[in-house]
Amino acid sequence: MIVRTRFAPSPTGYLHIGGVRTALFSWLYARQYQGQFILRIEDTDRERSTQESVNAILEGMAWLGLQYDEGPFYQTQRFDRYQQVIEQLLAEGKAYYCYCSKERLEKLRAEQMTRKEKPRYDGHCRYLTSPPPGDIKPVVRFKNPADGKVIVHDLIKGLVTFNNKELDDLIIARADGTPTYNFTVVVDDWDMRITQVIRGDDHLNNTPRQINILEALGAHIPQYAHVPMILGSDGQRLSKRHGAVSVMSYKEEGYLPDALLNYLVRLGWSHGDQEIFSRQQMIELFDLKAVQSSPSAFNPEKLLWLNQHYIKTGHPDELATHLRFQCDQLGIDTQHGPALAALVTAQAERAKTLKEMAQNSRFFFEDPLEMDEQAITKHLNATIFEPLTNLCERLEKLNEWTAPTIHATIQALCEQYALKLGKIAQPLRVAVTGGTVSPPIDITVYLIGQTRSVERIKQALALIRSRPT
Repeated sequence: MIVRTRFAPSPTGYLHIGGVRTALFSWLYARQYQGQFILRIEDTDRERSTQESVNAILEGMAWLGLQYDEGPFYQTQRFDRYQQVIEQLLAEGKAYYCYCSKERLEKLRAEQMTRKEKPRYDGHCRYLTSPPPGDIKPVVRFKNPADGKVIVHDLIKGLVTFNNKELDDLIIARADGTPTYNFTVVVDDWDMRITQVIRGDDHLNNTPRQINILEALGAHIPQYAHVPMILGSDGQRLSKRHGAVSVMSYKEEGYLPDALLNYLVRLGWSHGDQEIFSRQQMIELFDLKAVQSSPSAFNPEKLLWLNQHYIKTGHPDELATHLRFQCDQLGIDTQHGPALAALVTAQAERAKTLKEMAQNSRFFFEDPLEMDEQAITKHLNATIFEPLTNLCERLEKLNEWTAPTIHATIQALCEQYALKLGKIAQPLRVAVTGGTVSPPIDITVYLIGQTRSVERIKQALALIRSRPT
């Protein structure tokens, strides 16, 4: 049997990291067994589902590189199929019409709670013999087995047993004819030949109901794996203050997709003490049975550490694409300036995110510079005027503009004036960048370019002349 997994988000909000982890686990399982990964959009909640959320899901999956083999399938496009299966269950006596009014159900619930019983439908219409009331549009309920047990062989949690007498007769179609979530999921998993259902453990209580419907249909029962939730570092349910934001927010903040996936695969799963995993290693080593059955805590510092690792070790050309996005977001025009791949190489050790790298790269492209007044006061003064003037003349005359020749030029000037390298490097850095932080000065000047560097040094010299001594 071909392994077929699925990721089935509801487009009622953004794609968050909990959903991404579920998608990743499903994707890895399918890839490990040379199977197929299906994307299904569960959009039957028409009031809350939006096209914007659908787009966010598709964009997030594309950015992360979690390619799906089939889909996206939309439940709202399958209503005819759901209706067909509902009619089949009714015809086979495995489902029935329920005419109970809202008032009766509310009264029933209140009485059960008063008796400290679990609220559940009492099967009033299951064996209805009298003529149904003509003024009530009925719902359709599935005729759940009255006794016996449902045993879920969960790949993460182990054996989980449910008593059928604790499960009531689930509504599978509302009064307006629209199918309900637990029913559409069953039909979809059946039709799409899903072999492993990997999802959050908040769905565990739905599983016995879905298994009973599948058995009533004579359908294959998939294996289930319920992934524990992600908690914040304080042990509370993950929220926006912990980092439960749209996955695209991580893109906007300068995180790399490989870093995010590497972090999420380790959130509840481990392979010895290994921390860094390539995608291929994830596929080869991932094992659902090694996923912890208890919740995991989200650690933003660990994610930031991983992101910096991927910046340091990533291919400059690939990282340049992400850096260009960040520069565009910040309004930095990169058409006239150094190649972004060269900037990545120069700045990789100094940035934890690509957004930080883009912010630190602004001076490579923009004129006039935004000057740090404290840096000017400290480093651009009359004592440095003559050496800086001499250096400017030397740099302007350089025939070969490379980092080594620039370094040799600066070194020669230091020897001429008996200055330590820092005594000329920092004033030069302030002159060409506007501040005191940049990559090594020879690389910085090289990347800024000869014409632009010389012009900026001349402007710095003019600034020194204009200030009182």
